[in-house]
Amino acid sequence: QADITTQDEAICHLFLHCCFKDGTFSKDEIDSVSDKFVTLQIHRDLNFKEELLHYQAYKSTITDENDYLQYLLKLIHPVQNLALYSYCAELTLSDKLISAEEESLLSKIAVLLDISDEKNIIDKLFTQRKAVELEKIF
Repeated sequence: QADITTQDEAICHLFLHCCFKDGTFSKDEIDSVSDKFVTLQIHRDLNFKEELLHYQAYKSTITDENDYLQYLLKLIHPVQNLALYSYCAELTLSDKLISAEEESLLSKIAVLLDISDEKNIIDKLFTQRKAVELEKIF
């Protein structure tokens, strides 16, 4: 899968895939992924711009998204599956919209992480957080 071999690379590419699933590469979305990169200390071992270029180079060759996600999650070997899913949900919502493709992606990730029951709660949480950010009302 496109020369991704380490846990950090897999996390980075999962986040990029979540963020750019809708085909949009806005500055805000790139900043959002980059912030996660720094927050999670992934930037120590990887160059974000190189990983972004790497992802863009192979994105169109992903023929089976489930296989791709399984591969990444196998490398990540998540211990905190709810936290990983919440980062993915946050990144798909980074442009303040969620497309049908992004919703499908989140569903696939939830199934692979075995958190189908918790998915709705997490999705509602992030939708409400975005609403609060936009409307400034709780």
